[in-house]
Amino acid sequence: MRCVILRAVATPETPDRRLWIDGEWVPWERATVHVLSHSLQRGSLVFDYMSIHGTPRGDAVFRLHEHVERFLLSCALVGLPLERSGPELESAVLDTVRANPGSTALKMSAYLPSVEVDVVPVDDRVSVAIAAYDPVADILARKATRAPFKPELRLWIEKERRNRRSDILPAQAKVAANYTSPMAAKWKARQAGYDEIVLVDEDGYLAEGPTTNLFLVNAEGELCTPSERNVLLGITRRTVIELAKHDGIPVQEVSLEPQALHDAAEVFMTGTTAGVWPVVSVDDKTVGDGRPGPVTIRLREHFERVVSGRDPDFEHWLSYVER
Repeated sequence: MRCVILRAVATPETPDRRLWIDGEWVPWERATVHVLSHSLQRGSLVFDYMSIHGTPRGDAVFRLHEHVERFLLSCALVGLPLERSGPELESAVLDTVRANPGSTALKMSAYLPSVEVDVVPVDDRVSVAIAAYDPVADILARKATRAPFKPELRLWIEKERRNRRSDILPAQAKVAANYTSPMAAKWKARQAGYDEIVLVDEDGYLAEGPTTNLFLVNAEGELCTPSERNVLLGITRRTVIELAKHDGIPVQEVSLEPQALHDAAEVFMTGTTAGVWPVVSVDDKTVGDGRPGPVTIRLREHFERVVSGRDPDFEHWLSYVER
């Protein structure tokens, strides 16, 4: 009988990309775990998401070191016994970008792949997977329907306080389980016709978006953002704060009542994918004159110069990928 060897071929549903998984290269379509794996069933997967930018010196990962530091912190907060070091992970990230030309984003995940019975795994081996890809070409373009990207946002403020117990994981951990409640809240906002939602904490103060951080410019021209206590420590958030201080824009990290958004002269969100993302209305109330304000534009343009390698003062934030 003739033996036929079948090779997986990239199709419109299968990007032609390779993932780095525990030091091995795995084709996109074979990068799978069991449906009963611990991290899927218990939400224990830890991840971080990075952006890749074209510069005059070639592709570069933005603030790679800081992203890996946050990834290791998330693993420690969750209790995942990850044995790989920061420098080892940084090297693997650059190898993955090098192996996947044309990538604009990278996601690194740490997870428990074993099938388990109890909430505490018997097999506590942690796998690491690193995927570099183009979200638009490799994922969104393959969807039958997809929401178009909007350059400006209609924002809705969450109307119910979050009940964050002291015995659950802190907001600073980028772990899968922490995104279930924000997902449900954003889904509800989308169904009501809004683009994004800003969550409130258990005390009723403004917190963040499901995957973004919040900024506003008050009547005095000060840039304000919620304090670190109940928000993810976003790398883009930190970047914008540092750029604002560099540019002489006063910054406050402070508890903010929802009314502060309604009174704001400017509002924007920040995130790895979005960069600096202007908000034109909050709860159907127009922000300013309904267009991005001068502080928002200034910070957005400065951020874009930095990530594209056109600001020598911040070139140290770029990790270049040598081909």
